[in-house]
Amino acid sequence: MKRVAFLIALTLSLSVSYGQVTDAAKAPEVISIASSHDFGSIRHGRPVTYTFEFINTGKEALKIENVSASCGCTTPVWSKDLVAPGAKSSITVGYNAASEGPFEKSVTIFYNSGKTKTIYVKGEVGKPMPSVPVNTSVQLLKQTNNKD
Repeated sequence: MKRVAFLIALTLSLSVSYGQVTDAAKAPEVISIASSHDFGSIRHGRPVTYTFEFINTGKEALKIENVSASCGCTTPVWSKDLVAPGAKSSITVGYNAASEGPFEKSVTIFYNSGKTKTIYVKGEVGKPMPSVPVNTSVQLLKQTNNKD
């Protein structure tokens, strides 16, 4: 009797395990063609963007539910449409180069009820351009013209 109970329990456990593997194999995946992008040296005050392309390598449609950046200086834009198996899509990530110095920001993609993939953008923002000095010649001309 114990042997029969053991065999039933073993059969059920293998069935559940097999079902999980089968479901996982069918689940869609996001594979980014590039998981990070280095903007290199960029000018202060000049926003930059990069488009990450990805492919649904699963056997079911992929639904991107949300894309969240690690800070407000990084903005992702993506399509709300389903991505069919084998189809390509993209996420464009913008960075506002308002702060001087090196940066590395993460962007997390949330898809198909709880799956995530993280991509990164990095680079270095140069020093702000000095403001243009006051042209004293123009000021002198203004003073001269006002005397007449």
